[in-house]
Amino acid sequence: MSNEPQPRPVILILEDEPQLTLIICDLLGDDFEIETAENVDEALRLLAKRSFDVLLSDQMLPGKKQGLDFLMDAMEKQPQAKRILMTGYLNPELLSRGTTMAGLSAVLLKPVGSARLREALRMALNRPDWV
Repeated sequence: MSNEPQPRPVILILEDEPQLTLIICDLLGDDFEIETAENVDEALRLLAKRSFDVLLSDQMLPGKKQGLDFLMDAMEKQPQAKRILMTGYLNPELLSRGTTMAGLSAVLLKPVGSARLREALRMALNRPDWV
């Protein structure tokens, strides 16, 4: 049995609030290799360049396309990536539709606590050993 550490999962964070992006990066930086994008177009360019284990997207973004739109596109481009949507608006129809249409692993209501975010990532990646 090898004691070599597992490679860090690669996560793409799509969030248009720079302060929140910094907070999430600080929280997850030890456990993940992180790429960030501030809008859907930027996120799609990153998605075309490399594979991701997790896509974490805010729902409300600048431009016509929103987080759920991005995650649905991503499902076709990288179906293996786990998809998590964050939203500041409790919309039951969005939650239901999003879970089905984008194959979401989780929907997180903002503000998301660090423990809840880490738990959602742990569950999505099936990493019971990850704290």
